[in-house]
Amino acid sequence: MTARVAVVRRYRDSDWADWLRMTVGLFPDEAVEELIAGMRTFRVRTDAALFVAEREDGSLAGYVEVGERPYADGCATAPVGYIEEWHVDPDVRRCGVGRALLSAAEEWALERGYDEMASDALLDNVESHRAHERSGYEEVERAVRFRKQLRSE
Repeated sequence: MTARVAVVRRYRDSDWADWLRMTVGLFPDEAVEELIAGMRTFRVRTDAALFVAEREDGSLAGYVEVGERPYADGCATAPVGYIEEWHVDPDVRRCGVGRALLSAAEEWALERGYDEMASDALLDNVESHRAHERSGYEEVERAVRFRKQLRSE
């Protein structure tokens, strides 16, 4: 039986364990210590917010990190709101949870005076591409980024 989502709300410190679980699920190839460091850094940002989807039993089913970016490729205005991370547990996908999280992030951006919201997804994350499109986002470009190690670590 799928647990129903009761509400989308701002993050509370008591949500840490669920947020960490979902972050690890979103980035399974990353070191947990690095993810935790990134989460801590995000929590002290004054230009960002974290919203969670809470199940009826009090556990979490998704989250969205939203922040300000000075610009975003494909946007005509600056600064912009930016979806930094967005995750919905598999058992509640395609049930409106992701859209509700994005709506909370978009409302946050509107309250801060932004005219546009931007986001990104990896090239091979077709599921995310489709979720963005279903939520009214349009693809504006694709990029392949390169890196070269100059010094050995």
